[in-house]
Amino acid sequence: MGEDQGFLRPHLLSLAVWVNPSSEATDADPFRGRPSGGIRVVRELRMIGIDLAKATVEKYMIRPRKPPTPTWRAFLKNHVKEVVAIDFFIVPTVRNQVLFVFLVLAHERLRVFHFNVTASPTAEWTAQQIVEAFPWMAPPEYLLRDRDAIYGEPFRRRVANMGFEEAFIAPRSPWQNPYVERLIGAA
Repeated sequence: MGEDQGFLRPHLLSLAVWVNPSSEATDADPFRGRPSGGIRVVRELRMIGIDLAKATVEKYMIRPRKPPTPTWRAFLKNHVKEVVAIDFFIVPTVRNQVLFVFLVLAHERLRVFHFNVTASPTAEWTAQQIVEAFPWMAPPEYLLRDRDAIYGEPFRRRVANMGFEEAFIAPRSPWQNPYVERLIGAA
């Protein structure tokens, strides 16, 4: 091959890429100053008689990895001093009744902050329990809870007025609220 025709250099994906020796490319970076990505592959494929759209080529190219988003476990670990978790669990009685136990657990020392029992919980009753759990102190920043219907509009208003930021666990994911679930024996 003559100098005016250039030469072929193998690409990482085993495609032959055209490199013109008269371009600004150096030995350290042979593709500097040249088009990159899908457009370069499209041009090279056209040189050998294959006509594809840029979008088609980019669809099958390896995409650069995005940095991973923080995990739920990382959130719990990073905010352990600022998180309290709440949950309900049931206790059957000797008389075949069901009692509902409301539990507030501080994540920092895995300490039961507050609990109370009722036969028929309502959103108003649950909101009052949050007030009773933090009567004289500022509440932690995050309130970790599930998406149960018992946490209705009165509860959400009360929590917002107290300054909590609610963090919801995903539906059917008790592992996202591990400390409370381990304490009540649900997980």
